[in-house]
Amino acid sequence: MTSASAAAPLLALDRVSIRHDGATAPTPDGVTLDVHAGEVVLVLGPSGCGKSTLTLALDGLIPHAVPADLTGSIRVAGLDSAEHPVGVLSAHVAMVFQDPDAQVVTGTLLDEVAFGPENQLVPAAEVLERAERALKLVGLWERRRENPDRLSGGGRQRLAIACALAMASPVLVLDEPTANLDPAGIDEVYAVLRELASERDHAIVLVEHNLDAAVDVVDRVVVLDRAGRLVMDGPVREILRERADELLELGVWLPVSSLAAMRLADAGVVLDPLPLTPAELGAALDARPELPAPREAGAGRPPSPPHGASAGPAIRVTDLSVRRGGKRGPVVVHDVDLEVAAGDFLAIVGTNGAGKTSLLQAIAGVIPATAGAIDVLGLDPTRADARERSRRIGFVFQNPEHQFIASTVAEELEVGLRVQGVPEEDRAPIVERVLARFGLEHLRDQHPFLLSGGQKRRLSVGTALVAGAPVLALDEPTFGQDRERAAELLGMLRDLNDEGTTVLVVTHDLQLVADSATRTAVMADGRLLGVGPTAEVLAGPLIEQAGLRHPPLARATRGLANHPGWHGVTRMAQLPVAAGVGA
Repeated sequence: MTSASAAAPLLALDRVSIRHDGATAPTPDGVTLDVHAGEVVLVLGPSGCGKSTLTLALDGLIPHAVPADLTGSIRVAGLDSAEHPVGVLSAHVAMVFQDPDAQVVTGTLLDEVAFGPENQLVPAAEVLERAERALKLVGLWERRRENPDRLSGGGRQRLAIACALAMASPVLVLDEPTANLDPAGIDEVYAVLRELASERDHAIVLVEHNLDAAVDVVDRVVVLDRAGRLVMDGPVREILRERADELLELGVWLPVSSLAAMRLADAGVVLDPLPLTPAELGAALDARPELPAPREAGAGRPPSPPHGASAGPAIRVTDLSVRRGGKRGPVVVHDVDLEVAAGDFLAIVGTNGAGKTSLLQAIAGVIPATAGAIDVLGLDPTRADARERSRRIGFVFQNPEHQFIASTVAEELEVGLRVQGVPEEDRAPIVERVLARFGLEHLRDQHPFLLSGGQKRRLSVGTALVAGAPVLALDEPTFGQDRERAAELLGMLRDLNDEGTTVLVVTHDLQLVADSATRTAVMADGRLLGVGPTAEVLAGPLIEQAGLRHPPLARATRGLANHPGWHGVTRMAQLPVAAGVGA
């Protein structure tokens, strides 16, 4: 607790429970919590426990705009949220939503950032001053005259943060603010939060799965269990270190460095205190006089299929260029040549705006190609109808809501089967299997738009898998997932890959890439810099050339002075394990 704790809290929650329409139980449930000026509070918990719901209640969207029953009380800067409209509360609470597209309403970045203060009747000169400062802080000032539609997913995320900063509210609430950002973007966001926190006059509430970046900014953690009850509340390093096993049991993400140290402990290499960052893990490893030899680089991962096998590639991209925003829009993919062998697990990586999503969407036939050719198992997806495309390639959007068209979860899964012409009597058992596989059985009758962020992501992946396409293309598939669900999803993708499904994944998570992908393609400025086996790509110069950062485990091991044999350790499966234990 900070020195500001003696003052009245900026946020005061008293036995808050929230039940959405159609839900059988409230999540969150009975949460009591005070947040004071100067605090940066991280809210953790498994997917579906009510984290995002809680953030919606902090600025009055629940109960005033979102249909849900709220019991207990929430006071914002002394105002009862139930008795004051959102317009009044927004002067005290600024919000960054999990989905940045949900809050874009104007035609230029500058207008978007100015919109909130203008509605608060802030003088014009101050509006422009705030907008300039906010856009510069998130690195978008030079693009202030552009339409938000021209931004990448990560760019829109930074725009949403700028909009919140321009409100100059004493309370800042951010729901997964770095989910779509590259490492440089994440650094920019946390630099802004660090600056705000140093001023000691803001209360910042953060829902975040990416703890590797958050741990040095956050000073307090609160944890909700699966039922939405508050079960932990304390200093960040104390909670993450002393209750790490409990957090894992709940399915909560821990920093990669902590997960690595816990795996090493099982092999007899105990690091105390538990490292939370790559620097701490590297220092702890180097301080030990001896370390067991790491496992082979290919441990726990199937080899890449022979590239250019006689059967030909599953995907061939030739001289591909793509524009965004019509014929006059900018070229976002330039002259890309790419072959993906049947059975590959290919990761596509690069900074925000590198063209990753546009390339993936063109391959899946979601957007047209400006020039060049695409072949997916003998089909040009940009010219095929939905049935033909879905027989060959399933696609998962970066924003799950972009692919929802039905009114219930079960109906959403049935759509793909209906498109494929699966007889009605055969659809129900298939839908039930997918619901069970993704832990969505109890939500079968819920509207997809009322799911939590993590549940929406699981449903979106389920819709791509339900028809059994031989190629799967996924854009940020682990976004919004807790550790347990993300591990299940990646395990499922690896199993499908082992069975012959070709998997393409766009992601900013290079630890996911290191642990799962057989091959990796690196993009920058719309161009393909190179592609090759993942271990070789991560060990070579392409990652730094693209402006990326090596995965956390690699950053911890590549600089070890006393254990050079560990310099090539990039994957969790390479860490030593206890005798008789597999990967």
